[in-house]
Amino acid sequence: MKYFGVAGLVVAIGVGAACGKSSGGVAGAADAGDVDAGDDATAELPPIVIDPAPQRAGDAQKGYDALVNNGYVGCGIPYSAYSQVMAPAPPAQRIPGRNAQNATMAFNVTRFTTASGVDVVGPNCLTCHAAPILGQVVVGLGDTYQDFTIDYAQQANLAQALVTDPAEKLELTKFLARANALAPNIQTATIGVTPADNIAAVLIAHRDRHTLAWSDTLLLELPPKVVVPVDVPPWWRMSKKNAMFYTGAGRGDHARIMMTASTLCVDSVDIAKSIDAYFPDVRAWIETLAPPKYPFAIDATIAAKGKGVFEQTCSRCHGTYGAGARYPNLVIPIADVGTDVILATGAAQFADAYVQWFNESYYGEIAHIDSQKGYYAPPLDGIWATAPFFHNGSVPNIELVLDSTKRPQFWSRTYRSDDFDPTNLGWNFTALASGQDSEPSATKRKKIYDTTKVGYGNGGHTYGDALSADDRAAVIEYLKTL
Repeated sequence: MKYFGVAGLVVAIGVGAACGKSSGGVAGAADAGDVDAGDDATAELPPIVIDPAPQRAGDAQKGYDALVNNGYVGCGIPYSAYSQVMAPAPPAQRIPGRNAQNATMAFNVTRFTTASGVDVVGPNCLTCHAAPILGQVVVGLGDTYQDFTIDYAQQANLAQALVTDPAEKLELTKFLARANALAPNIQTATIGVTPADNIAAVLIAHRDRHTLAWSDTLLLELPPKVVVPVDVPPWWRMSKKNAMFYTGAGRGDHARIMMTASTLCVDSVDIAKSIDAYFPDVRAWIETLAPPKYPFAIDATIAAKGKGVFEQTCSRCHGTYGAGARYPNLVIPIADVGTDVILATGAAQFADAYVQWFNESYYGEIAHIDSQKGYYAPPLDGIWATAPFFHNGSVPNIELVLDSTKRPQFWSRTYRSDDFDPTNLGWNFTALASGQDSEPSATKRKKIYDTTKVGYGNGGHTYGDALSADDRAAVIEYLKTL
C-alpha cells in the first residue's frame, strides 16, 4: 500500500517526527555510514550498561485510543481536499479501535479537527510503526516499504487548487510550510528506509527551543542533505529496553520523547503540554505489545539445539529467553560490533546542535538525548517479522546476519509483504552484479540496495561467521520461537 500526491505527503511527512522511535535522535538517528570516525571509533571499551529510568504511569487502553484517534501531529491536509483524492481505505488497511471519523481511514493517517475548527487528515505514529507482514497489518512493526526517494512536496502543493475555504487554506498553508521545508532534505537513495534524522533536524532547525514557535527563517543550520538511512525497529522491544534508539540515546521519560511527533505542527508549549498529558498512556500501551507468533512449522529438535548455540554465541548482547530470561541492556562499542559508525561517533544527521536544542527545550525537561559510541543490542523477540536487518536495513535475512561473508554488495527485493523466506528468516532477495550508479532507470535504481553508498554499508556483526552451517541453521530455527 502506498499513497502518492496530496495523500502521499500526509503519510510521508510524519515518519521522522512520529513518536521519536525510529532510531537514535529525537525522532531517531541512524546507526550508519562508512566514514572516518577518528581514533575514538576503534578505542577498546567495555559494553555500556543502560540503567532504567523512572517512567510515568499510564492507562494502556486510553493510550491505544489516543494513538489511533488523536491529532497529536497537529496539522494535515483539509479533509475536503483529501476526500477528493482518496476513497475509504479497504478493510485490509484498517485497524480496530478507531472512532467514527477514522473507522474507514487507513491505519497510518488520522482524521481530526484542528484548534481552528478545520477537519484535516494528518500522519500518525503508525506511519512508521505499523506494517503488513504476510498480508496482515501488525501494529508496532516497523514499515520497510516506504518510498522516500520521491519529492512528495511538489505533488502536495497541488492541494492548494482543491481548497477554497479561507480557514482551510490557512491550515493547508501551515502544513505545506513544513512539507516544503522538509522536502529538499529528506530523500533517501532507496525504497524501504526512512530519513528520520533529517526530518527531526529540519523541524528543530525551524523552531524556537523555548517557545516551540515555528520560524520560516532557519534558527539552526540544516543537516547534511546526504540522508542517513534508518530501518524502523519494532515497538514491542520497548517492554525490555531501558533507553530508546540505536545508540541508547533516548534517556529519562520515554513518553516525553515519544510525543515529539508534535514537532511537525505543534507550535506552542501549552499545546505540547496537552499532548504530553496523555502520552504516558501511549507509552503504557506500547509496553503491553507482544510480537506476532511465527506462523510456520518449527522443528523443535533443531530449535532446542539452536538455543544452546545461541546462548553460547549471542546471549552476551541479546539476552536469554524463556524461563529465567534476562535482557542485559547493553550498548556495544563500535570497535566490537564493527558496524557503520556515523551515529555512534556523533557525525550523524541528528547530533550536536539538535541534541542541545532538545535537551534545552520543553521536551528535555524530564528527558534527554545522550548517544553512546556504540550500538544498542536489541532484544530479539519477534525477530522473524523484522527483516531487513541492521540499523539501516542493509541485510535481507538472518542467515546473512550470521554469515557476513555471504552478504551481497548490491541487492533488491519485491517489497511484497508475502515474499518471505521462512528458511533463512527474512525477505527473498536478488543479488545484483552492479549498484545504483550503473542503473540508468530511476524506477529501477531506487529499488537497488547499494551498500557502497554512505550510510548503507552492511559490514560488521561477524559473531556468527565461525559457526558451522548446521549451527547457523539451528540458531535460525530457535529464533523462530522467540
